[in-house]
Amino acid sequence: MDDDYMASFTPLFLTESLEMAMEVENENSKPSCFSCVFDNQNGGRSFSSESYLASGSLKRLLLRLDPSPNDYEEDTVEMFGFQWVTEMALVESCRLLFGLLRQRIHGLENLVQMSSSDFSQAANLHSEAESIRHQCIEFLHYVKVFIFRYLEPPRAENDGMLHPYEELEAQVPSLLVEELHALTLQIGHLFELSSSVLAAFTIQHQAKLFPPSWHLLHLHLDIHWLVLEILHVLGEKMMRQVVYANHFMNLTGENLTSISLFETHCGNLICDLISISINKYIKVRPSEALTSHHYPCTCIKELWILLIQLLDHRNKGSHTESFWSSVNKNLKNIFERPSSSDRMSVFETNQCKDPLSFSWWIITHLASLYQFDRNGNLDEKKQKESNWKFVEELLKKSIDAQTGVLEEQLRMHLQCCLTLCSFWDLNLSVATILWDYYSKNLNSSFTVPWLGLKGLANVSKTPLSMLELVKSCCCDQQIPALYKSSNSYLIFLSILARMMKEEAENSGVHPWKQIKGRIYSKFHRRRMQELTEVGLQNFFNLFLMLAIVAEREDIVSRVLDLLDFLTPSSVTVCQRALIWRGQFAFLLIYVEKNMDISVLAEKLSNAFREKAKEFLVNKNDYTQKQNLWTLLSTYIDGVQEVFETSCNLNLSQEKLLNDGFTMLLPACRGAELSMVLNFLQVVLARLRSVHKRVSQGLQLGNTAANAQLPLVAKEHHLAVASALWRNFFPYLKSQRMAQMPPSPQLADTAAALDMPSKALSDLQPQPVLSMMQLFGWDDMVWPQLVSRYLSHLIQNSALYEAFSSMGYTSYEALTVRSWFRCILQMFIDQPTGMLAKTDAERTVGKVYMEQLIEMTRLVFKLKEVENVLSKANVEESVFKQDPKNALVQFIKAVGRTYGGLQTLPEKSAMVAKTLEYLGDVLKYVKPYLKVKGPPEGLQLTYWIIGCLVKFWAPILATSKAQQLLFRIIDCLLLPHSVLQQDKELPVALLSAIQESLPLYLQHLLLLNLKNYLILGLSFICCQSQTQGPYLNQLLGSIIQQYFGRFLPSSPTAPGAGVHPMVLALCSSVTVSQMLHLRKTTLNVINEHYLQFKGNAPPPRLASVLAFILEVLQRTESTELHDINLVLPAVLKCMVLLNELQVKKISTDILQYMVEGCQAGSGGEHATQLTSVFRQFIQDYTAVYDHRVFSILEIVAVSDQTLVTCLIPTITQSLKDSEHKQGLGRNTAQREAYKRLLSHLTEAGQNEIDTKNGK
Repeated sequence: MDDDYMASFTPLFLTESLEMAMEVENENSKPSCFSCVFDNQNGGRSFSSESYLASGSLKRLLLRLDPSPNDYEEDTVEMFGFQWVTEMALVESCRLLFGLLRQRIHGLENLVQMSSSDFSQAANLHSEAESIRHQCIEFLHYVKVFIFRYLEPPRAENDGMLHPYEELEAQVPSLLVEELHALTLQIGHLFELSSSVLAAFTIQHQAKLFPPSWHLLHLHLDIHWLVLEILHVLGEKMMRQVVYANHFMNLTGENLTSISLFETHCGNLICDLISISINKYIKVRPSEALTSHHYPCTCIKELWILLIQLLDHRNKGSHTESFWSSVNKNLKNIFERPSSSDRMSVFETNQCKDPLSFSWWIITHLASLYQFDRNGNLDEKKQKESNWKFVEELLKKSIDAQTGVLEEQLRMHLQCCLTLCSFWDLNLSVATILWDYYSKNLNSSFTVPWLGLKGLANVSKTPLSMLELVKSCCCDQQIPALYKSSNSYLIFLSILARMMKEEAENSGVHPWKQIKGRIYSKFHRRRMQELTEVGLQNFFNLFLMLAIVAEREDIVSRVLDLLDFLTPSSVTVCQRALIWRGQFAFLLIYVEKNMDISVLAEKLSNAFREKAKEFLVNKNDYTQKQNLWTLLSTYIDGVQEVFETSCNLNLSQEKLLNDGFTMLLPACRGAELSMVLNFLQVVLARLRSVHKRVSQGLQLGNTAANAQLPLVAKEHHLAVASALWRNFFPYLKSQRMAQMPPSPQLADTAAALDMPSKALSDLQPQPVLSMMQLFGWDDMVWPQLVSRYLSHLIQNSALYEAFSSMGYTSYEALTVRSWFRCILQMFIDQPTGMLAKTDAERTVGKVYMEQLIEMTRLVFKLKEVENVLSKANVEESVFKQDPKNALVQFIKAVGRTYGGLQTLPEKSAMVAKTLEYLGDVLKYVKPYLKVKGPPEGLQLTYWIIGCLVKFWAPILATSKAQQLLFRIIDCLLLPHSVLQQDKELPVALLSAIQESLPLYLQHLLLLNLKNYLILGLSFICCQSQTQGPYLNQLLGSIIQQYFGRFLPSSPTAPGAGVHPMVLALCSSVTVSQMLHLRKTTLNVINEHYLQFKGNAPPPRLASVLAFILEVLQRTESTELHDINLVLPAVLKCMVLLNELQVKKISTDILQYMVEGCQAGSGGEHATQLTSVFRQFIQDYTAVYDHRVFSILEIVAVSDQTLVTCLIPTITQSLKDSEHKQGLGRNTAQREAYKRLLSHLTEAGQNEIDTKNGK
């Protein structure tokens, strides 16, 4: 049962002595010894259960209890292999026993020398060495027990005769002193041990077998300590009377007593331990000083603790030397070489290159050992003896210029000092000594070169970082980490802060009052003007720390007075910026402590106003502007941090938002403007958050007393909002129509200003509707700004509620209109040429496209849009499409929805809503049309508006929308430039009209952009009653203008694709639309592209005929108007022209039309065809009889009936021709006619017979 367990059952009134007496029954009889071997049953203790601390050996020693109460109870005791009478052995055989002890020690030393690396002998050597060590320790423990139990205390002098045994017994104390002295001489100093023995310190403690050197080394430790124990027990037994070593003194003449031997041996032992620590310190870096222990083994650590406990215990009972006194004496010997040859040998053997740093290091680690109690347990509340007097001497040496201590050493010294402050009662003298040094060196950067960037002087970049740095000095820190994270000056501030706080808590009298005069007296006008930027940083660090832990208002007032000593001419820009940061850091302290900041805020804001005015005046002076921006950005960062760290805005924060911003904003460019707008967004967000929290507190039904604070806060919030609107909104309003696309932050900031919230409505002087009209719905505002602005607000449910409450129903429609415009104008800022885009342009385009995708997603969540898409059965995948495709899908959905309406009022309302969605669409695309580019913009324009005309054709056919249609035609299809036939249209414009439509339109062929327009117009022409003739005229004009522009020079010309008119005519539209469009197209072709000038054919005739042939082939049908409009011209070409390509195409057309008429229903097509051929025969037989007959032969192959019907006409034409010639029969004509008739079977033969008869 361990000590703690037993203590839990011990009544509180028992003394420590009685507790120990109750514990002895369960004590292990194994003698205590130094052991660094730990096992799993150690119970989490710091030391082995066999140690002098954990076993209770030290505690019994200090309490004057039997050292081994369960041992040596028999009459005899075995020591060194012999039996001895327990009560008489030391009296009768003292020298013999000590001689045997020395013999055993010598035997172990021989065993060390004989040992080898033969592992087969390791177990035997370990066992033998352990046995020797055990015998030696057991004997010395017996000596303690003998003195405590059997040695009689000194008796008063008497004249009676003594028994011989009594005479021997009386000599035992003197003999013990002599033998112990001889024993110490034999074992010598620890540092004198061979290196092979001292190397045993490094053996792993988890080992099971140890070499003899390990046992010898630990035996030396045991003997060194047990000699002190024995001398202490002897002194207590002799009632603290001095015991003289009479025989030794008689032989040598030297004085030797129990006290002198104790002091000498104790001093030597401490000297040895310091020497061991020196060897350990040689390998320690300054940055690792606090984490590197001074002991190579836990046994050394235990020995230090034993010495602390024993020496301080003896010091309390008598006027003997304390532990710190003995350590200090030895440490001084490192600095000043002692006259004693013995001491000289110690420190000459282990010279310390840096005795000052070593002294700091060893004292700090020794001070930490005071936390262990007599049982070896940690007790942080245990009272610790301080050593401040010696530390003050060390401190003076550390800061002495003659000593030449470097920053890397000084940091370590002050780390140690700070650590000691956490162990000992605080001492203001330390702070005073350090301040005298640092007050003279404020301009020093306190850097360590080999630390690299971490060692450089850090001038804080923001007020918050400055304050956080100082706060870290005022709170408990991981002191070992300070070496790299803090310089020596900051560690000094940590020491000063700790003293300020703890002294005030413990004594009740604030130490600031004691040290205040010393600090203030170091600063005067000349000293302030001598401060560099680093010096000012150190200045602020000092006073910020003091403001945190001492009298805040007094310190801030003093700082402001000191800063007034600095004239503008003596302060650089960087220094002025640092001063502003420092003042903002004080503001942050005020805010944290919930104190009003008006005085300091006004001082800063007035300085800001002056610099902002200079910035505006010097906006064209780059150098001056850069210098001023350094200050202005410092102010902006500071104000932002004040708002970000403010839990409430009732501390006069609005005073920081003065009219300096109205002068600053117009002069800002690029990154400068970005910073200011970001600052405004942060402040707005903070105002929104704080005001919402306060408003919620009011809504919870607070009593009048509790509601007073929120009401006051609300007034301050109004003041902040008013300052923001007054000083920032005019600039935002002016920038929405800037000549260059504005920064995305402008939209973000405008959206942040527009706060449609019930809690914030009273803070917004500009109505929500007005803001939307300015930034969201105005057609003159850049689309990049509109899309980003609306993306912020569309998803705000409070916005919808705000418009609903005011009865404004057009909110969603106008938002959709803006979406239309943003997509149509997505290329408006790109150059018109075909040059490759730069990386910057690609990035901007990508960003805007991402913004449009997000806006599209949000627009499709609007209730009106959702309703339209739902009725049109549009899938949700549309939301994820490219914005252009999504817009087309929406257009298509609106058209479908309109087509599904039944009643006239519903249709009329839908037309009005549709026009509201669309707005002045031509105004959106006017920039593209004006400059004829960029190509992407023109393509998008013709594509989207083409979709409008196609899918909204029924809507555009209404009276409300016809004017829009006419404008579309005038602007897109029939602009003035198109009507000028002598001028070529720009390539980009032609390409936009001619290129294919996107591939994602359902159930449609690949159509050209213009095809949609033509198809839609054909429908409108069919539907519209009032404007039918005019629309037909427009349709004809469009076909006339673009048919020739897209007609290749030759059907086989390179790159000649399918003519867009072919695709339009062959699309899957209704029959009426197709017939109307076909008739109009062929009529235009007949009038303008098939008319001969005399016998000269029209230009590009082959291409025109090829177009007609392709239409016939694709439609696989022949209409009546085809016969009237196309066939006469084709027959004429066949008669008049000999060009093979023309004749080939014309023949194909003729065959298609003849065959088409055969397939036609009824006789209407045949009648019309016959009529055309009759006229053809009458016109051309007289002159071109052979060609006419050849053409009719071709027709006869396909349709004999047709030609048979024409026999009378042909015969009559032949007669008329002969009559007109007046030459009688024309044999050649008649022979050609007979060949034609021969192809007509019976009817032809009959006609031949008739001719022959005649």
